[in-house]
Amino acid sequence: MNEDSSAADRVVAATEDGATEDARAALDALGAAPTERRTDALRELRALADERPGRFGGLAAALVPFLTDDERPVRLTTAKLFVAVAGAEPAAVVPVVEALAERLADDEEFYYVRARSAEALGYVALEHPDAVASPDVLADLRIGLAFDEPEVTEKLAKALAFVALGDPDRLRHLVGRLAEHLDDDSEFVRYHLCTALAAVGSTHPARLGDASGPLAARLDDSDPHVRGRAAEALASLVAADPDASPPAVPEPTDPDADDGDEFAARRMRALAARVDGEGAADEASTVEAVGTLESIRETTEPAVEAMRSPDADGECPHCGLELPDQGPPMCPRCGAPR
Repeated sequence: MNEDSSAADRVVAATEDGATEDARAALDALGAAPTERRTDALRELRALADERPGRFGGLAAALVPFLTDDERPVRLTTAKLFVAVAGAEPAAVVPVVEALAERLADDEEFYYVRARSAEALGYVALEHPDAVASPDVLADLRIGLAFDEPEVTEKLAKALAFVALGDPDRLRHLVGRLAEHLDDDSEFVRYHLCTALAAVGSTHPARLGDASGPLAARLDDSDPHVRGRAAEALASLVAADPDASPPAVPEPTDPDADDGDEFAARRMRALAARVDGEGAADEASTVEAVGTLESIRETTEPAVEAMRSPDADGECPHCGLELPDQGPPMCPRCGAPR
């Protein structure tokens, strides 16, 4: 076994064993290994993070040099590793928030690295908003929504939603700016931004006045989860300002059709109950069940998972490309997993 292979093996073994000091030393040595060795070791660490994220406490700072590596595959794999760790153990990534923010802000960085860096920051913000939600980071996330790559804008919108779910106060001054992107081509961007606005509305409902028109337009969205989240946000606004012009509430789709339609129908009924004032007794219980920050947090990722389920036409749930029944595990257009 040569020295490069030994360094890669030591990193994985030490991390798996929870030997943090040995893992740090091995990571230092791995920095001198060839690109392929560095990338392979980081991929193994990412797989380990999916299974045992708790092993990465104290290792984040030692991984930062790979986030700024000269080679793009190394940087991208490192950013994906941080996403995996942050999704399960966000506190472990707090020490490297600044490094991730620098990748996000770098206009010359590969857009997938920026996207994954934003995603990692979002997971941290969900539990530690003070560590992430600086004006500069929020500006980079918001401005990036105009980016042309759907994969990037989706991750930026997701990060903004998680900021709002972590602390709705952080985005209360950006409601109008976020609403400008509610007609994005990506249903995931629309969903995440409606989620961010619903989270803000759970605490500062009157702030949603600047987004009332764009939110009302989403009540007819092609995706039921977007429709539902928009209705949830508008229900908070109507409750806060009963004298405001109420939106026209479409008839809810059949809640027995599928989970997405049930998600939308429940929130449409809540909105209708708010528009009607007291509402029927069965609708009153629905009003209480939606619109709280806790309920929005609990339903956010399950809704995304449902949206990502492959549809009956065999299309990529990320970019819409028609996929063959038997094909590669990654979409050939956007690179997302099938």
